[in-house]
Amino acid sequence: MKLSIIDKDILLTLSKYGYTNQRALMEQSGYSIGSVNKSISELTEQKLLDSSMKLTKKAKTFIKDYSPKNAIILAAGYGMRMVPINTETPKGLLTVDGIPLIERTIEQLHEVGITDITMIVGFMMEAYDYLVDKYDIKMIYNNDYASKNNLHSLAMAAGRINKTYIVPSDIWSEENPFNTEEAYSWYMVSDILDEDSWIRVNRKAELVRVVEESKRDDLDKIGNRMIGISYVCNGEADILREKLIEMDANPINDECFWEDAAFTKDRMFLSARVVSHMKTTEINTYEQLRELDSDSRNLENDAISVAAKELGVKLSEIKNITVLKKGMTNRSFLFSCEDKKYIMRIPGEGTEQLIDREMEADVYAAIAGRGICDDNVYLNPKNGYKITKFIDNSRNCDPTNQQDLDMCMKKLRGFHDMGLKVSHTFDIFAHIEYYESLWNGAESVYRDYADTKKNVLSLREYVDEQDKEITLAHIDAVPDNFMIIEKDGETNIQLIDWEYAGMQDRYVDLAMFSIYSLYDKEQIDNLIDTYFAVAGKKTDEKIRTRIYAYISMCGLLWSNWCEYKRGLGVDFGEYSLRQYRYAKDFYKLFVERTK
Repeated sequence: MKLSIIDKDILLTLSKYGYTNQRALMEQSGYSIGSVNKSISELTEQKLLDSSMKLTKKAKTFIKDYSPKNAIILAAGYGMRMVPINTETPKGLLTVDGIPLIERTIEQLHEVGITDITMIVGFMMEAYDYLVDKYDIKMIYNNDYASKNNLHSLAMAAGRINKTYIVPSDIWSEENPFNTEEAYSWYMVSDILDEDSWIRVNRKAELVRVVEESKRDDLDKIGNRMIGISYVCNGEADILREKLIEMDANPINDECFWEDAAFTKDRMFLSARVVSHMKTTEINTYEQLRELDSDSRNLENDAISVAAKELGVKLSEIKNITVLKKGMTNRSFLFSCEDKKYIMRIPGEGTEQLIDREMEADVYAAIAGRGICDDNVYLNPKNGYKITKFIDNSRNCDPTNQQDLDMCMKKLRGFHDMGLKVSHTFDIFAHIEYYESLWNGAESVYRDYADTKKNVLSLREYVDEQDKEITLAHIDAVPDNFMIIEKDGETNIQLIDWEYAGMQDRYVDLAMFSIYSLYDKEQIDNLIDTYFAVAGKKTDEKIRTRIYAYISMCGLLWSNWCEYKRGLGVDFGEYSLRQYRYAKDFYKLFVERTK
C-alpha cells in the first residue's frame, strides 16, 4: 500500500477525532482544504475509508501495524552548552514549572500507554537512579559517555528499536508529542532556524544535511533547530539498528550523533515532522531555560550568583550567557552585564588535584599592573572561580604564522626579562611523580612507560648542573594563551591564564609552547631561534640542547597529566599520545647532542 505522508496524517487525524466536515479536518490536521480533499479521495480508493468517512478494518490494521511499543531516552552526555548549570545538575533533571524535564517526558509517554522505557545514562548517572523505582524504567549505563557521542549510546540499545520513540533527555513540550497511534517513521525539527543545526527541511519536505559552508547558497546556510524526538518503526527500524551497530564498531565514528546513522547519503530515511518552536524545544543553554521558566530553581546557580554579587547587579542582569570551548583544564562561559562582556572560569574535572589556587593568586599579584594582561575582576583562591573582562577584537596566536611568533616571543622575552619572583617553584620532576600518583596505582597505558620514565628522570643531573636563568615562568605559555589584540590601528599582546605559573628556568616556556603546538623538530628550532632573534641575539647551542631536555621532561609531564584526566573520563586523543612521543624522541635527540 503506497500512501503519502499527508494521506497517513489525514488517516491518523480521522482515527483520533472522527469526521465532522472537511473544514474541521483541515484545522485538525494542519493541511489545506485541497490536500484534505485529495487525501480523502485516495484513502477511499484504497478502501481505508468507507462511505461514511469512518476507518475500515483495513485502515485499523494498517495503523495497528505501525503503533508505538516502547521508548528510548538518551541522557548520557555532558550537555556542555549548559555551562555553568551542568556542573551541578544533568540536563535531564533541569526543572520547568517545578517538574524535571525527564519526568515530564516519562509522564507524557505514560499518557499514551508507553511504559516500556529504556534510558541510557552516563554523566552524573547516579542522579537518575531514582527513576528506576519511581517509573519502573530500564537503565543502561554508558561508561564511554566522555569519549563517544550519542551514536554509541543508542547503539547500546539498538536491539530495542522496534516501533520506538527515541527521545533526548532535555526536551520540553507544552503539548504531548507522543501518540497512541503512528503511521510512519519520522524525525522532529523546529520551524525556527538555527546556525548550529546540521539538518534542514528542503523544498520537498525531506530532511537533508546542511550544505558545507564552501558550497552554500542563501537557502542552505542554516538548518532547522533540531528537536531530536523521533519515531522509528518497521523497515526504517531494521535499517537503523543495522547501521548503528556497524558504525559503532568503527572508532572513526566515536564523535558521531545517532542521526548520522539515519542518513542514506545526504538524505534522512526518516520523514520530517516540523513543529512550532513555541510548543516543543530542546533546552541547550542557560538562556533557553530562563526564557522558558524564569523561576526555575536551576537558574539559582552558584557561578551566576557569584558573578552577580561581584559585579553588584541582580541575577537577571547577567545576560547572553554563552559557553566557550571547553579548555583542557577548565570550563568557561561568556556573559554580558551593563553593556560589558566578561568571561567566567569554572575549574574542570579533578582540577583541585592539579592547581594550587593560592599560588595562582600570588602570581596574579606579582604581574598586576605590569601590562602583561588585564587584572582579574574576581579570583577566588579557594575554588578557582575567576572573572575577567572579555577582550574585544582579539585572537589567539597562530603557531604556524611567523609574524605571530615574532610578536609573541617578543612579549614572552619581555616578561622573562622583568625577573619577577613568587614564593613557589614549578618543579617538573616533582609534578611528573605527582601526576602519576593520581592514577591511584593504575598502570600506564604505555607498555614501555617504566623505561621512558627512567630515561626522562636521568635528565635531572644534567639540568641541575646548568647555569639557569630562574625567573617567574608562565609554564603554560602556549599559543592559545597569547591574545593578539587589534585596536585603533595598534597591536597589543596579552599573556593570559597563569594557573600553572611558578619560578623556573625561562626556557621551559619555549618547551611548553612547542609541545602544545605539536611542532616537529624543524619548527621547534625555528621557535628557539625566533626567541633569541627578537632580542638581536643568536641561539646559544647549549641552551638549545637544554630546551630539548625540557621538551622530553615536559612531554612526560603532560602525558601523565593526560592519563590522570583520562581516568576521569576526559580523553585528549592525539595530544596525549604526542606528548608521550616528545618524551621519548627528544630524550634521544638530547643524548645524540651530548655524546
